[in-house]
Amino acid sequence: MDLMKMMKQAQEIQGRMQKIQEDLIGLEVEGQSGAGLVKVKLNGKLDALAVKIDPSLVKPEEAEMLEDLILAAFQDAKAKAEAAVQAKMREVTGGLPLPPGLKLF
Repeated sequence: MDLMKMMKQAQEIQGRMQKIQEDLIGLEVEGQSGAGLVKVKLNGKLDALAVKIDPSLVKPEEAEMLEDLILAAFQDAKAKAEAAVQAKMREVTGGLPLPPGLKLF
């Protein structure tokens, strides 16, 4: 293979990855649990943006259930964000596999 051609392709991929990283900051995904009673919104960097709790859940004796629902909603949102990141990465790499453990952030 032509080394210069490979270097050029690597630079193009690096530029596209930087653009995707910027795009991911604006990406928002929402996870939910308890049939929508608890919702968590994350960005593409997996930063939590918002938590919404249905008022019917705010009872002292149900605090443990509420905590579990919030955790489940966060995990749902995180899984969706990770799937979106992987889809974006496939666009950049043209479907080529990346090294295991490679993270954007």
